[in-house]
Amino acid sequence: MAGKKALVILAKGAEEMETVIPTDVMRRAGIKVIVAGLTGKDPVQCSRDVLICPDASLDEARSQGPYDVVVLPGGNLGAQNLSESSAVKEVLKEQDARKGLIAAICAGPTALTVHGIGIGKNLTTHPLAKDKIVNGDQYKYSEERVVKDDHLITSRGPGTSFEFALAIVEALAGKKVADEVKAPLLLKD
Repeated sequence: MAGKKALVILAKGAEEMETVIPTDVMRRAGIKVIVAGLTGKDPVQCSRDVLICPDASLDEARSQGPYDVVVLPGGNLGAQNLSESSAVKEVLKEQDARKGLIAAICAGPTALTVHGIGIGKNLTTHPLAKDKIVNGDQYKYSEERVVKDDHLITSRGPGTSFEFALAIVEALAGKKVADEVKAPLLLKD
């Protein structure tokens, strides 16, 4: 979709599939995706020791915003690093204030709760991170594979990465584009 832009924030310990699959699927849909390294442009060691090279540092990427969607991959350490980052908090607060789409998968939604994003909304997360979402009753928890509530999309884990990515594409570019991207992927319905 011409003109649509996505920011994927890549932190050390991110889950590889939850980073690469949404990036790939969004690019197939014609969305300009910038994978931004939380701590710079150096290759980032992910949760299964795969190295991913960011397109830019988060600081560089922020200057190219605003974005139509900000994506937070999961992975326990990756989500912890996103949760502890004041820069991520600023990006999320800015995106939330303008009702820009925010998408988080696996343990990624825990960063939303830490930074106070989407209070009162329906969220999902990896089952092992559920307690961090339901603690305090500020969020409604769902066990659906992908949950869209207003301008938030959350998902459960590596196995839901394609569904998550297609939900982002549908939200940004429409169902027709999402279906066109999905068909050649040969996903099981």
